Amino acid sequence: MPGFDRGLSRGERRRRAEAMLDRVGLSHRADHRPNQLSGGEQQRVAIARALVTEPAVLLADEPTGNLDSRSGEAVLTLLEDLNRERGVAVAIVTHDPSVAARARRQVAMRDGLIVSDSLSASAPDGLTDPPPDGRTDSPPDGRTDSPPDGLTEESVSAGGPS
Repeated sequence: MPGFDRGLSRGERRRRAEAMLDRVGLSHRADHRPNQLSGGEQQRVAIARALVTEPAVLLADEPTGNLDSRSGEAVLTLLEDLNRERGVAVAIVTHDPSVAARARRQVAMRDGLIVSDSLSASAPDGLTDPPPDGRTDSPPDGRTDSPPDGLTEESVSAGGPS
């Protein structure tokens, strides 16, 4: 259980777990086993478990990959809310363009190399400045800002979904 290695008492770990289950809308399922939960519920439990330690950054690898559209939408909304309300930076890795489109920043990769790095038009103030190392969104080797046709975008949102 998260928090065990942080010296938290059993009661404090339980309180945090219950609070996070409530935050993801699953407090009524606290006594259920994983095989008694839907895929969307299992995904939200995983998010709650990660949040018990109150992280500054949450890494989400294909958070909607095995979910139906309704459950996927609920998970993305939860991640957006966590970013907006609690300031949790959320990095999402996805091959789904509709998930990537919700991010303020999208970094597309091919063969382990960045092929584009762009900000959405709705990026908040301060996120549109160039990176501090002086690089631009255009790769120096002449590659285009868009992945080649047929390439599935793998995107990472910086600062969380928009």
